Amino acid sequence: MGSATREALALSRAALADAGKPSLAAAEELLAAARAVGGSAQLRGLLADPELDADRKQALVESIFGAKLGSQAKGLLLSLVGRRWSRSEDLLEGIEEIGIRVAAGSAPARTAVDSELFAFLRAVAGDAELELALSSKLGAPEAKAGVVSELLEGKAHATTIAILRHLVQQPRGRRIRPLIEAAADIVADQAGSEVATVTAAAPLSPAQRKRLEEGLTASRGRSFRVQVVVDPSIIGGLRVRIGDEVVDGTVASRLQDLKLALAS
Repeated sequence: MGSATREALALSRAALADAGKPSLAAAEELLAAARAVGGSAQLRGLLADPELDADRKQALVESIFGAKLGSQAKGLLLSLVGRRWSRSEDLLEGIEEIGIRVAAGSAPARTAVDSELFAFLRAVAGDAELELALSSKLGAPEAKAGVVSELLEGKAHATTIAILRHLVQQPRGRRIRPLIEAAADIVADQAGSEVATVTAAAPLSPAQRKRLEEGLTASRGRSFRVQVVVDPSIIGGLRVRIGDEVVDGTVASRLQDLKLALAS
């Protein structure tokens, strides 16, 4: 990530904090705008062009999105396109991130959106047909969103459904697991905590999960939520992912290291 993008993201998050109480409607509007920007390289290039002045960008946003955006979503989008980004793709990622943050902030207190995202991920991972339906490049985006709604209506919070509907419509080349993991990281960060994704060969007990959360919180100085992904192929041990950092202590990994050492 370039320095311009890092600064733009920091300023955009600050703008979100000053934008008032987030609403799910504003989040859905921003995510829809992200899909529109993602679908047009020309539009993306214009909105991220550092040589295009702010007035022209504002006029462009008004002409394309005017009636489709409420005041909160429009203000945040204008703030985003008014920043300097290292790449036009970074602007797209920025719009998506702020949209997800708005959605997360709109959820009632104690709504575990990140846990619901991981529950959906586990359901997809355990159903090859469902994973294909949501991941196939041949499927219509609207149909994929419909699958999410059909599966989760009445079972997950509207915030979770809105985020997942967006993700399956615009994966941007990402597979379903990293797609949802990245969204869960953003949701947790917006709530002031962090997600540790723990891959284990078998489910962890509540006591094991609690010890992990307490240990991570003590060592990192920040609240952690542990989300467990069960993968029998790792044989034993744990793989822990925190953002881009991965600590792999699985048996499968150690066996692979041993195999490579013996082959050298």
